[in-house]
Amino acid sequence: MAGAASGELSPSSTSLQKRDFRLFWTAGAIDGLGTHASVLVLPLVLLGAGYPPGLVGMLASIATVSGLAASPFAGVLADRWPRAPMMICSALVAAAAMGTVFAAVAWGRTAFAHLLAAAVVEQVASACYTAAAHGTVRRLVPPADYPRAIGSLQARDQATQIVGPTLGGVLYQLARWVPFLGDALSFLLTAALVRAVRAELTPERDGPSASFVSDLAHGVRFVWTDGFLRFVMLWAAGLNAVLGALYYHAVFSAQGRGASASSIGLILTFSGVGGLVGALAAPWLVRRLPGALVVAAASWAMVPAAAGLAFTTRTWVYGLLLGAVSFIAQSVVIVLQARAVLVVPDTLQARVGTVLGTAGEGLAAFAPVAAGVLVSAYGGRTVGLGCAGALGLLALYATLRVKYLRADGLEPDEEREPRHIRESVSAPDGGPR
Repeated sequence: MAGAASGELSPSSTSLQKRDFRLFWTAGAIDGLGTHASVLVLPLVLLGAGYPPGLVGMLASIATVSGLAASPFAGVLADRWPRAPMMICSALVAAAAMGTVFAAVAWGRTAFAHLLAAAVVEQVASACYTAAAHGTVRRLVPPADYPRAIGSLQARDQATQIVGPTLGGVLYQLARWVPFLGDALSFLLTAALVRAVRAELTPERDGPSASFVSDLAHGVRFVWTDGFLRFVMLWAAGLNAVLGALYYHAVFSAQGRGASASSIGLILTFSGVGGLVGALAAPWLVRRLPGALVVAAASWAMVPAAAGLAFTTRTWVYGLLLGAVSFIAQSVVIVLQARAVLVVPDTLQARVGTVLGTAGEGLAAFAPVAAGVLVSAYGGRTVGLGCAGALGLLALYATLRVKYLRADGLEPDEEREPRHIRESVSAPDGGPR
């Protein structure tokens, strides 16, 4: 598991692939730390400048929605343009946006319109970076290592979500502008690390590009008409929404029982640590059990853990149960993501990735509001049981759809699999598969 956490791959990978993957992994880690650090303190800066909480919340919402809305369009560009230059340019644009925020805060000129524009630019640039990164695993990692690589990336992202806010709070104590300077520098370092990747990341072309709208529609249609990808999109969107609702249900219920801020923070820490440990453990589990069994069993295992949240009154038990759900969910996510990377053609990696991501994150964006309204109207126990019921429906859906992950369906389709991937797959003895 330590190897997965540091971005290491199995001995079957070449030294150049290992080097490039480590660079890509580290770039994302630095990017994530800087982003999560500055996201925490931007509302504090605005509140300290006298802006009302409603306006501060509106800035965060607009920035988030802007990134989500830009993602599908960024996916089209990432399937047309060279991926590495697109990631580098996106990181530089984000660095410039955060650089202006650093300068404004350092000089005490925090105009709301400027900070809103900078936040929107940073979110759109990050969406472009993410879109271009979707096809990277396929180029840097042999197919046998997809679960391990995706697990290490998931662990990286979980770790930055845990460490980033704490880092932001520490930097904020030094000076209000330090987190934003750190975020700008993190984007510059990210661009330098991506620039050092030697692998060819330019997407394959299957003929001249159609119109932008046609390419966008093709990505959406490809996901919806492919049974497996449609299953991934619906299952992931449902899971993200339920996990978001459970997350805020735990916070609201604990607060309603008089829990302190530090106790509520402990709940969220347990959730993050559960996701981190789950991402590290999942590749080990996936190597030993069939993917269909992992998806079905883990989907059902989340149900009793979620139901327990409806009956507990102890803060630490909230944290353990929420952490257990996050831990279990990672194994399903890694199985489905690894399979998606394998079956989606290189020419569609970015479009498919952004469609799946937008569907999942878009629905989850309503989870905090829904959890707040439902807890106020019906109480925490009813909402907890409702979330457990929703997870039960998702588990039933997964059980009925695991046919896509059975052994006879795990080999890539020769007509859909790009030639450079087919040629890179070799048997353990080095001979052709």
